[in-house]
Amino acid sequence: MASPGADAGARPKTGAADILLEARDLVLQYKTRDHLVTAAWRVGFDIRRGDRFILLGPSGCGKSSILKAVGGFLKPTAGQIALNGRPVDRPGPDRVMVFQDFEQLLPWKTVRQNVQFPMLASRRFPARETAARADAVIEKVGLGRFRDAFPHMLSGGMKMRVAIARALAMEPEILLMDEPFAALDALTRLKMQQELLALWEQTKFTMLFVTHSIEEAVLVGSRILVLTPHPGRVRAELNAGAFGIDDVDAPAFGILKKRINDMLFQPEAAA
Repeated sequence: MASPGADAGARPKTGAADILLEARDLVLQYKTRDHLVTAAWRVGFDIRRGDRFILLGPSGCGKSSILKAVGGFLKPTAGQIALNGRPVDRPGPDRVMVFQDFEQLLPWKTVRQNVQFPMLASRRFPARETAARADAVIEKVGLGRFRDAFPHMLSGGMKMRVAIARALAMEPEILLMDEPFAALDALTRLKMQQELLALWEQTKFTMLFVTHSIEEAVLVGSRILVLTPHPGRVRAELNAGAFGIDDVDAPAFGILKKRINDMLFQPEAAA
């Protein structure tokens, strides 16, 4: 296992060809009736293909706002986001969002139909191919026996797997996940983290994952962008790809967790 502190905090050197998504000097602000709210200030990062990139920070630091901006749902006040070198200025099927809300599935459609729906709506694939594509990804998430079940027949964890399958079936350039496991109980959450990592091992999809859990960030992420409290600024960028489910009690895992905890709650502490 690599040392978690060997190059943590330093931006890894990457060639331009390795970079899938670039965010440069992002400023995200909201206008209210009384004043202007700054969610994120001059945030920048690169995401490479196959990254499990984590946005980590306390509530109100702009994590979800950054995710919405990457998704094309929120226009930055300043700065730029580019995907494959092209500016992001609207939503698109190359970026698919997975939320924590279990009710994001259409209740009147089966598992297969839910997974098919965005493929048909976007016309990204020939209609005759969507059932087979849906079945293949449903098998990958371990729900083959439930392809004809309706959402009300599924547990919370199973619904989340369907949501992930639906996203992966679209073959997006990047999967955007906004605290997808936050509402699950501890055991189900750990199982879903494990299953997400297993799916990533199969397909090496690129993921931008928002969480406020330090342990989840270290476990799920290959790279972690630590944000300061409101307004969110970049505190550090860390490498964390050396850990798996079996490492949560390892000393190195605990050391990295403590280091991040110090960054978040002792802002003047040395990085």
